Amino acid sequence: MKKITYFLSVMFLFTAFAPAAMAKDSKKDQPELTAEEQLRLEEINTRVDEIKAMDFADMSKAERKEVREELKEMKKEAKELGGGVYLSVGAIIIILLILILVT
Repeated sequence: MKKITYFLSVMFLFTAFAPAAMAKDSKKDQPELTAEEQLRLEEINTRVDEIKAMDFADMSKAERKEVREELKEMKKEAKELGGGVYLSVGAIIIILLILILVT
């Protein structure tokens, strides 16, 4: 029984850290946003609010597609500027396994 538990815990360990090892390490130490970046984020937020207030029933299919593409681009740009801390599912499973094994 212990062999199976150790095998499963090692397997989950490799599963959790393999994607992290392959991910590109572009923005680990992200500094605080500059005034220009803050301003751009505010512009993106106001534009998204404007788009939410739009009536899409009056738009043609091409116009809706343009708005959708604009939103995708703004989302990508905001993600690059904002950053954040993400926890993978594998890491959560490993943490739970460690807690179960310790108790």
